[in-house]
Amino acid sequence: MNILTIECTHAALSAAVMKSSIVTEAKSSDWKKAVEALVPLIEEVMEGSRLKPQELKCIAVSSGPGSFTSLRIGMSVAKGIAYGLGIPLIPVPTLPAMAASLTAEAGSVMAVIQARKGEYYYAAYFPDDLLSGLWHDGVHRGSAIEIISAVARANSVVVGRQLDELGPLLADIGAIYAEADFFSARSLFPAAERGYGTAVAAELDKVVPDYRQMFIPHVGRE
Repeated sequence: MNILTIECTHAALSAAVMKSSIVTEAKSSDWKKAVEALVPLIEEVMEGSRLKPQELKCIAVSSGPGSFTSLRIGMSVAKGIAYGLGIPLIPVPTLPAMAASLTAEAGSVMAVIQARKGEYYYAAYFPDDLLSGLWHDGVHRGSAIEIISAVARANSVVVGRQLDELGPLLADIGAIYAEADFFSARSLFPAAERGYGTAVAAELDKVVPDYRQMFIPHVGRE
């Protein structure tokens, strides 16, 4: 199946195409410039895969939680392409997709994404659930101390990006932490293939980012 995937929720930016089980992926370090960098990435993977837009069967996008701005950009670009081609858009929850991309022999895998400073989104998943794609929506939001307490109770392996504050605290309790450099647009293909059978192209308006917080603009001094 021919699928385009986009992942730009937090701290990284990537796009990938699967054509007849062959994956072409492109990544950018300009995550904070997703508005300028995302479309060129998509053009790069489409050209690299020698796939015509009309040959795409669906698009999948990492739907959050994550950066408010990047989620909005990724979803808008994905919706625009899906609408123009008349194909389904499949939202893939970021936390379980990240957890599923890690191979770990543990009681559970806890995926963590930074929210605002000192706050995180986190959720723990058992390996069997990750493999089956039966992903729960039990996402929590809390402090570093709350995460450490949850990790200790569940004996979880922790996966995330640039969790500098959590690293030493996890080391103190002997927890395993995996930097999620491996989580990218190509990680979304299994969920996209599962969701394709139930996705409806006409229901694009129902696909929305999973912000889980209200955007608070920065207000400077008058």
